Amino acid sequence: MEMVVAAPALPAEVEMALIRDITVAAEAQAKEGDTFYLITTRWWQSWIDYVIQDLTSVTSNGSHHHEFGSKTPRRPGAINNTDLIDDAALEVSNMEIEIHDTLVEGRDYILLPQQVWEKLHGWYGGGPTIPRKAINTGFSQTDLAIEVYPLRLQLLLTSRGERTFIRISKKDTVGQLHKRACDAFDLIPDEVCIWDYYGRTKHTLMDNLEKTLDDANIQMDQDILVEITTDANGSVDGGCMSLVKGNDFFEQESTSLIADAPRSGLPNDNFAANNYSSRNYNSSLTPNLHLRSPNGDLDNVHGSSGMITRGSPSGLTGLLNLGNTCYMNSAIQCLVHTPQFTRYFCEDYHREINRQNPLGNVGELALAFGELLRKLWAPGGRAPVSPRPFKMKLSRFASQFSGYNQHDSQELLAFLLDGLHEDLNRVKHRPYINSGDADGRSDEEVADEYWANHIARNNSIIVDVCQGQYKSTLVCPVCGKVSVTFDPFMYLSLPLQFASTRSMTAVVFSCDGSSPPTPFTVNVPKQGRCRDLLQALGNACSLKNGEKLLIAEIRNHKIYRFLDDPVLQLSTVSDDDRLAVYRLPKLEKRANYIQFVHRHEDLDHGNNNSLTSWKPYGVPLIAQIPRNETVTGFDIHELVHKMLVPMLRNQDSPHLAAHSSLSTRMHSYNTDSSKFELQLIDDSNTVIEKSNDSIRVPQSSLATVFFVNWSKADLKKINTDPLEHLPEVFMYAPPAKRTRGEALSLYACLDAFLREEPLVPEDMWSSV
Repeated sequence: MEMVVAAPALPAEVEMALIRDITVAAEAQAKEGDTFYLITTRWWQSWIDYVIQDLTSVTSNGSHHHEFGSKTPRRPGAINNTDLIDDAALEVSNMEIEIHDTLVEGRDYILLPQQVWEKLHGWYGGGPTIPRKAINTGFSQTDLAIEVYPLRLQLLLTSRGERTFIRISKKDTVGQLHKRACDAFDLIPDEVCIWDYYGRTKHTLMDNLEKTLDDANIQMDQDILVEITTDANGSVDGGCMSLVKGNDFFEQESTSLIADAPRSGLPNDNFAANNYSSRNYNSSLTPNLHLRSPNGDLDNVHGSSGMITRGSPSGLTGLLNLGNTCYMNSAIQCLVHTPQFTRYFCEDYHREINRQNPLGNVGELALAFGELLRKLWAPGGRAPVSPRPFKMKLSRFASQFSGYNQHDSQELLAFLLDGLHEDLNRVKHRPYINSGDADGRSDEEVADEYWANHIARNNSIIVDVCQGQYKSTLVCPVCGKVSVTFDPFMYLSLPLQFASTRSMTAVVFSCDGSSPPTPFTVNVPKQGRCRDLLQALGNACSLKNGEKLLIAEIRNHKIYRFLDDPVLQLSTVSDDDRLAVYRLPKLEKRANYIQFVHRHEDLDHGNNNSLTSWKPYGVPLIAQIPRNETVTGFDIHELVHKMLVPMLRNQDSPHLAAHSSLSTRMHSYNTDSSKFELQLIDDSNTVIEKSNDSIRVPQSSLATVFFVNWSKADLKKINTDPLEHLPEVFMYAPPAKRTRGEALSLYACLDAFLREEPLVPEDMWSSV
């Protein structure tokens, strides 16, 4: 992996201005083939903090995410992209760099234009370098996307018992793949042919060198069979043919390859060769259901056997599972057995394909679905049909359905119906229409007008079968004005009445040492806000008038964010998040928070000197001190001891008076009975030793961080369970049996959907 030494540092404001200007220029001139570079979000965020200081970042859900102790962030070190590298994949494949398969842009990495990367790389050095190309994903020059995950293909040269992995763009051609295969195995190009070897079955001889791999339906993690021919005319070597038919070596090699390449996740026995026949066929599927293709022939509709059984019913054909594709197969079977769709796609639907619709897929999705439906309704077809060609088209236009992971069937159905509608929209030029007010007219008249306006812009078989209309009424609580609209819909998201409340668990930490950490489980409105959780927890822990609660989300033993906005929606808190609640006194003066992050010893036994390093663990503790009050190192030391007293295993530990001063309590404390080492890290990352010297606590930072370093001996004195085992917000358990009184019906959900509800100020956008 390439690592580069950094250049001399520039002022932060200079770096920020240069990167900003370069980014704006690069994005404005971006084109197909440009190179972008991945950089870890962790390093990028540290650079942002460095060049934009004293600012608080706001997360997408509206909450504030503060980096504690970052008043003056240090200049970040060398770029370190090792978080993105999948070392396990490198051991399996022969490629130099492999990134993790589950990376998400924005969360794990940022994409930088080449000019920006070169600047940052020149300033900071480091690496490794991870370049990616911009490809065209649509039908105009501006439809660009960065191909973060090029196709990963396994090339199999069975005549030699060799294999290798390559990465190649889906926009590269078959000719480029052919060249890569020849280079990989040191073969003469004129003596090599390559096959689409999907599912360990020879599907297609890849001889159209100009076709892109995307158009050839080549997908991630599939195999490409490389065969050696005896001459330039393409006659296959007899030995190679015997391998394809299956000799002992090939069977053994095939088994080992499958065992060594778990990435594909493909079952080895769910595939059959699709040797479809092509013939003229004029008999009807059912009355008035004539099968036609664009040229009048019926192509590839007889299933894999190519046989017709007289008198056998149509439509009783299954779909092969390509992996975890049951979610797709179930949705397809529902659609192809909808009578209106069956009649439509078995007739000449091609005349309604809208290839000019910029919102569509040039008709390709409709064509792929229509051909799949015809195969499933072929007379006498009983052999299961592989939906692979359809899935390839679907994945081309909706990359989230690529691969073989499980997905939500409704999400696929929604995308498919929307895509089919746009491909089959009979309206070629959509007019601009301004809907008028009701003005006292009847609902029927207004509804007909709205529907006519909708049909004037959206008219397809999908609208005919799957779309409806509902009435929406808004009443202004101030002036009483009534606004009525009739909106089209294709699916309704209905509320479930039994799920109106939500159970949430959090641990309350007493910051004055009066009680041990205690978990509380409370019920709050499912669509509630942070103030609802604060009120429920306050009631549960008997919060006093002079106290307050501070809720924090804990990630990786650190405070990720404070839930201090009363109107923050609780839906932003996931069931698998972990919450710590700090019980603090209300102070008359403004206070500074101090965060105590626990760390334990981690001996490096691989080093001859057995160096000790410190790793974060447990749940941070929070204390507060009035601003402008003089604080010493002993005071800070005593603060953390006071909070740890309820967790001491030794019941004979000295009791700390709740109302004595910091200095008095500190000097009365028997430090020999429970000795902890504290480190205070200031803004310049300097360790401040424990002493009577005053410590300056930054006034503008939300919290100053102290690290509590625990030795193994110290840990034995503390009951660490409350610190180590913070429960999730909601622990899943088998659902209780529903009583008769809780019966749930579709009509009850529809009633809840139609129920009136007032709009709060945060929802006023809904009335626009």
